[in-house]
Amino acid sequence: MPKPVTLTQGRLDAQTVEAYWQDGFAFPITVFSPEETEQFRAELEEIEDTWRETDLPLPLTMYKRLNAHVVMPLVSRIALDPRVLDVVEGVLGPDLLLWSAELFIKEPRTTQVVGMHQDLTYWGMGETPDQVTAWIALSPATVTSGCMDFVKGSHKNPILPHNDTFSDNNLLSRGQEVAVDVADEDKTHIELQPGQMSLHHGLTIHGSGPNTSDDRRIGLAIRYLNPNAQQKVADRDYAVLARGEDRVGNFIHIDTPTELFSTPALELHARIQEDQTKAMAQGASQTTRLYKAEASGTP
Repeated sequence: MPKPVTLTQGRLDAQTVEAYWQDGFAFPITVFSPEETEQFRAELEEIEDTWRETDLPLPLTMYKRLNAHVVMPLVSRIALDPRVLDVVEGVLGPDLLLWSAELFIKEPRTTQVVGMHQDLTYWGMGETPDQVTAWIALSPATVTSGCMDFVKGSHKNPILPHNDTFSDNNLLSRGQEVAVDVADEDKTHIELQPGQMSLHHGLTIHGSGPNTSDDRRIGLAIRYLNPNAQQKVADRDYAVLARGEDRVGNFIHIDTPTELFSTPALELHARIQEDQTKAMAQGASQTTRLYKAEASGTP
């Protein structure tokens, strides 16, 4: 595992920022202590235990996998933590929008994978540089547990053609995979310990393998935007003003939840899903949801 990125007063140094733009990713970056991360995991698993049989409009998995920050205070609390934003600011600047946050969980001894793909293919924002994904490990993310693999420098490509495989073994909604061969030797294994984070560009080719370990692989993927980003496919899009100012106004500002799965939050979540589906389902050959309802894994 590589040496953790050294932060200066909690922020990325110029060398690391330069490396991010050169490679398309940076890792591992420690933002939370193991003890604090263990508390996050315990709170998440308590939510899973408490709400599993609750009569929600959608399966609980869908709320974890799709805009969890809208209905789960735990997720928005992590995503808006100043320690995380201080790091992200080094890539996107002082004005930050929280666009989405997704809990990605691979259960022990599962065989499902995520095909190699580029995120921006499905966001409806074109090839904008005004975005970054912060992926925070709440449990060990290793080769054995199915950590992400990144292809160094692949973000310098445009949006590449992707194939929709609709494979039952691929956890993405369309089984989407970039239509180029990615050799194993071109993959960088993004291994993270609990409380560590990676950053990656939306054009960086990435995917992940199965979890053959005896523990859950739990990660939180948080998508941040600079306000200059623009939704080009859907009629409307939404974001939380995380830091600074939004002088552009390309996104409808929303509030973070104050309680779990409140009625107003669930209604907002449904409205966002309806609007964003137009962008994320663009070009699909079959009718599809943003994510498979039964899926519990991710990139």
